[in-house]
Amino acid sequence: MKQTYTDQELVQGCIDNNRRHQEALYRRYFSKMMSMCRRYTDDDEIAMSVCNDGFLKVFKKIHTFSFKGSLEGWVRRVVYHCMSDYFRKNAKYLQFMVFEDYEQSSSPEIVPGLYFEDLMQLLKEVPEKSEQVFRLYAIEGYNHREIGEQLGISENTSKWHLSNARKRLQELIKEQKNNYVQRNK
Repeated sequence: MKQTYTDQELVQGCIDNNRRHQEALYRRYFSKMMSMCRRYTDDDEIAMSVCNDGFLKVFKKIHTFSFKGSLEGWVRRVVYHCMSDYFRKNAKYLQFMVFEDYEQSSSPEIVPGLYFEDLMQLLKEVPEKSEQVFRLYAIEGYNHREIGEQLGISENTSKWHLSNARKRLQELIKEQKNNYVQRNK
């Protein structure tokens, strides 16, 4: 018989290094975190590796969770930061997130030195609603139905905002690439 734990019991059990509590936390949030990781890559091995690395960090840092928000939100942030670290080291995946039709073989690096933080800076120049949709979809792993519910818009409007954000980011990245080329002539 499966045991259902409260968030408090899960956290305390994980702090105590109780394997049943760790497994319960992992099972409770794995599919959502894996979905978020898959938003960044089509490679299931990379997504699984990043997700599991994220959970390892969750278990190592669980003692810092202070119940000032939801446990799921905290786990999502920890896994997200693990993804950020991975993709900062592997910028081609970051660029894939913006350029849907990006082919690694034809252009291994669209903008030299473009990292996660750079994209987040550029994202601030995207119209607010499109920025929100892009963050929710590409970074936090929500689908268009969930985004629509959260922002009070239709699924199709969410899709339009995502497309709009990608187009604007592509323009901004190309501007940066041109500036980079001009500076390094």
